[in-house]
Amino acid sequence: MRILPLIACGLLLAGCGSSSSDVVQDSDSGSTAISSDSGQRTLGVNSYLWHATLDTLSFMPLASADPFGGVIITDWYSAPQTQDERLKVTVYILDRHLRADGIRVAVFRQTKSADGSWVDAQVNPETANKLTDAILTRARELRLATAAPKS
Repeated sequence: MRILPLIACGLLLAGCGSSSSDVVQDSDSGSTAISSDSGQRTLGVNSYLWHATLDTLSFMPLASADPFGGVIITDWYSAPQTQDERLKVTVYILDRHLRADGIRVAVFRQTKSADGSWVDAQVNPETANKLTDAILTRARELRLATAAPKS
């Protein structure tokens, strides 16, 4: 007898589910949105910057990628020619628009010590700037590639 009220409550809650939703992309800003019967909710991520970041960092293994928060974190990567050093990159997409200040790149570097352990090392500030430039260039290419041809 106690199970019957639980089943009834479960069915009632199941009926409260949301209706279908569609993913919509704004071609001007590149922002991604989810539309539903109750309205439109825009995510805080510019899709051009998001895809450009994934393309630019595709040679590195991903540790985490959050499209809703706009954060991409790579795992440690060692280039084949420099096995005694490794890099890790975190990219923050800060704006829904394709803007130069809409992205922040943080680079972390470690070197292998004499005893074989990894030790934090200084990163050349130009490394983050070059990655930022590469991501922005790729984002502009993606935007131009998806722009409607002018007649």
